[in-house]
Amino acid sequence: MKMRVIGTLVIGLSSTLLLSGCFFEGEQSIEKMDAPQDVDYIDKNSGEADKNAGETAEDTNKEASEEATGTTSRQLYLLDANGMVVPQTLQLPNIASKEVATQSLEYLVKGGPVTELLPNGFEAVLPAGTEILGLNLKDGTMIVDVSKEFADYAPEDEQKILQAMTYTLTQFDSVERIKLWINGHEQEVMPVNGTPISSGVSRADGINVYASDDADPVDSKAVTLYYPAQNDKQEFYYVPVTTHLNTKEDQSYESIVQALVEGPAFDLPLLSAFNDEAELKGTSLKDGVLTLSFNEALLSNQKKQSVSEHVMKSLVMTMTERPDVKAVEVQVDGVDQVYNEEGSPYAEPVTRNDITGADSL
Repeated sequence: MKMRVIGTLVIGLSSTLLLSGCFFEGEQSIEKMDAPQDVDYIDKNSGEADKNAGETAEDTNKEASEEATGTTSRQLYLLDANGMVVPQTLQLPNIASKEVATQSLEYLVKGGPVTELLPNGFEAVLPAGTEILGLNLKDGTMIVDVSKEFADYAPEDEQKILQAMTYTLTQFDSVERIKLWINGHEQEVMPVNGTPISSGVSRADGINVYASDDADPVDSKAVTLYYPAQNDKQEFYYVPVTTHLNTKEDQSYESIVQALVEGPAFDLPLLSAFNDEAELKGTSLKDGVLTLSFNEALLSNQKKQSVSEHVMKSLVMTMTERPDVKAVEVQVDGVDQVYNEEGSPYAEPVTRNDITGADSL
């Protein structure tokens, strides 16, 4: 397998389900919870919470504590040793489903409850002492109200903070973008480096944005690609990089896969998962399942007909960033069934949750 370590990163900004007890009652699962049609913003410290939702934040926290049993897998966006924003699946205390978005943000705070759970080489991204004062979803936009401690960060961390918050919250199906409030006041720009945020921030703004010199500014399109990386203990994880690719609309899948096969830019501290001779032969999309057909060079072991974990994770995490792709099926010319490296067949299309290990949201 071609696994090359490659340099430094350019990070920038390229261009949401209310889950708080202040807004919903009952214990619906996230996927069944409907967004309110017309909900006013509510600060969890405000006395209006009792009037509008019938319970105080204290009552909600008590209820969540009483219902907490065991842990659940959640994906959070943290900083790796290279300063890149990276998804990591952690075991968080199992709480009422209406509180999980607030919990996810609380676990992004430096020095907060995530400290004992951080993987080797990773750190939280939100400034120490930040409190999540309230969340409110309306028409796909999640308003996030944080305490004044949020504004205590270095200018070079501004994009990382935005990206980590945005990608963590837009995992929830109803959340399309986020808007920031501080102590109950809407923010038109970020408080330190002045990034404009009045229209909200979404995944379309990218993550670990890399400016490619090869991309045509007119005909290219922004895509997010996932490449393997390693920490100092040789443990693998997968890093999203948003860049522009020269592609035609009817060839977008092919262009994205080809970019993965070619590997990351040489000045990024990332690896390539694919064999040099691997070649995509065709694609098809049906009912949310994207089928990718390759030549035999895709296989990590031709005798065992196995596909590398790194290849499968890079493909699934990258392609499911596309809104029309829910799962990926990999086929190889002349092979009836492909297997993972442990010998288990990929009998069904692979979803993002299969890859990340995170519980369904």
